[in-house]
Amino acid sequence: MADTAEWVKGYWRGHPRRSVETLGRQVTMGGHAISELALSIVRRRFPFTEFIRQCAFMASVSALPTVLVAIPVGVVVSIQVGSLVNQVGATTFIGAVNGLGIIRQGAPLITSLMIAGAVGSSICADLVSRTIREEIDAMKVMGVDPLRRLVAPRIAAAMLVSVLLCGFVVFVGFLTGYVFNVYVQSGTSGSYIATFASFAVANDLVIALVKAFVFGVIAAVIACDTGLHTHGGPGGVANAVNSAVVNAAIMLFAVNIIITQLYNTVFPAEVI
Repeated sequence: MADTAEWVKGYWRGHPRRSVETLGRQVTMGGHAISELALSIVRRRFPFTEFIRQCAFMASVSALPTVLVAIPVGVVVSIQVGSLVNQVGATTFIGAVNGLGIIRQGAPLITSLMIAGAVGSSICADLVSRTIREEIDAMKVMGVDPLRRLVAPRIAAAMLVSVLLCGFVVFVGFLTGYVFNVYVQSGTSGSYIATFASFAVANDLVIALVKAFVFGVIAAVIACDTGLHTHGGPGGVANAVNSAVVNAAIMLFAVNIIITQLYNTVFPAEVI
């Protein structure tokens, strides 16, 4: 019995407790970084050069993978939706169903994967390398705040890039669904566009962009926290990057569910 109690205590210290402590540290660091971001903008001390550099870097590592993922997703949605509407005899509504599927769920989920995988891993790897080379400690010794100099520009860049990626996925998904429906499934372009415009409302796009904005903040905070608190020497780089990507993906999918449920509760679908 005593051995079981000791095992439970050791498991609590090693896993759930450490996870809660890590989450609290990330929330605290995210709050401080966002406050530093706001203060640096107000005081005109925001490192815009670093911000532009990070935006260009994040866009370069995520744009092509986003296209390569968005096109197959749009085709798969078109195939599944086309098969379903043909069975129920509602082929004229394929544009609405396809468009809503891409805007409401497809675009935010693809964005979350790209932000967690491509952007989050690059941010974490950069900061892990700086931590191992003791550049972070040197910055602190010289009186330079790493949150203001390194973390804040990356969070701001992740916010912007994630929103742009989400809008890009919406466009690519809509265009892919249109081309596939018209030229492969023998649909009509007029009905596709008309039903899409009738059922898809501005709130759907707004909530998708809000999701992308939140995803960018969460992924950047997790990646920065993991990179700044890594350990284990050079061997810890791979573990830190893997941890950042996995944790960010899990968190983003959970947040996506929460935001979707809140949106459906506040703005229920209207019966036409």
